[in-house]
Amino acid sequence: MPGPSGAAAPLERVIAAMAAQHRNLGGRLHADLMDHIPSYRAVPQELLDEIWRRHFQRALTVLREGTVPPPEDFGEAEVARDRVAQGVPLSDGLRAFRRALSAIRDLFIAEATERGLDPGLVIDRTTCLWELADVASLQIAAVHRQAEVAAALFDARRRADFLRGVLYGTLSAVEIHSGAAIYGLDLSRPYRAVRAVPDGDAASDALSRSLESHCRRNGRSALLTVLDEAVAGVVEGKPETGDLAVTAGLGPPTDLAAAHRSFRAAGRMLEAARAYGLRGAYDLSDLSWRAAVVAEPELADLLRDRYLRPLEAQGEFGALIEESVRAYLEQGRQVRAVARSAHVHVNTVRYRLRRFEELTGTSLDAPDTVVELSWALAARELGTTPARGPA
Repeated sequence: MPGPSGAAAPLERVIAAMAAQHRNLGGRLHADLMDHIPSYRAVPQELLDEIWRRHFQRALTVLREGTVPPPEDFGEAEVARDRVAQGVPLSDGLRAFRRALSAIRDLFIAEATERGLDPGLVIDRTTCLWELADVASLQIAAVHRQAEVAAALFDARRRADFLRGVLYGTLSAVEIHSGAAIYGLDLSRPYRAVRAVPDGDAASDALSRSLESHCRRNGRSALLTVLDEAVAGVVEGKPETGDLAVTAGLGPPTDLAAAHRSFRAAGRMLEAARAYGLRGAYDLSDLSWRAAVVAEPELADLLRDRYLRPLEAQGEFGALIEESVRAYLEQGRQVRAVARSAHVHVNTVRYRLRRFEELTGTSLDAPDTVVELSWALAARELGTTPARGPA
């Protein structure tokens, strides 16, 4: 509360004496912050001087008036944004503020004692300073968090814009060079475009963070974001997805300027991996010709008609023939291996294979038959895999 009018003149003398020490006290406080709060070493001197001026003037006003302003009167937003931009965490900002206010309190008590200020008034104004500390700390914390959220959103948008430009081939060489410097990408190294979707209920933004973290833990650079409801970006090398619930397609290694071509390939690999119901990260070396089965549905229909439709007409026996033919291809066309795995006689397997040739009018010794039959069987596998939405 404000003191009696008779105390106004002595109090003003105390405040004037404090104001005369503004610069010296600020210099000592600056040295103290450099010693005890390392994050403040990156803050420009001009910003520290501005923060100190605000705190000091507000404290003098509280000492003069004996009242603490409401939180909305604390103009901390701009300062908080600057602190966040300099990488000063909230805890350090609050520590610095408490140190500043403690220095002001000590100066007030010293000057008030020297000038014989009424002890009751000293206690009242010291209490006001601690109330100021409480109100200001809460407001500093609130605006700092708001500034952190705003900075994070801005960075996320900037990252997404950069990656969108890289992956769609719309950036100039200068823009790619600038963005690579910001996000720690080495232009002398090749990168692979990646496109991934959650294999389950995980959110895409959470998957993006987890996948990027997996890459970095394995010593590989990665920059990912969420584009068009999928995780997209560039990675240095094939990521090890571990137990992540993710299906990802990878394009071939290339420099960042050509990453848009790698990204198109990554989209095709993702489409194929999802069609086969696979989990993990896949590129062309993993999927090989099977990726083309997904991309050529008309050819797949033609080969199914040629090699599998005749078996369907045979009912249950046709299903046994298809099972034996599939095993025959998977086991390197070794009849005895097929018989052992199916627990049937070798002659049973030979009979089923012969019936396949009779029904389809083909020969299992012909290379074209092996290729086309493998394609038809892969297409059959796709036909029984439930769709899980667009990639």
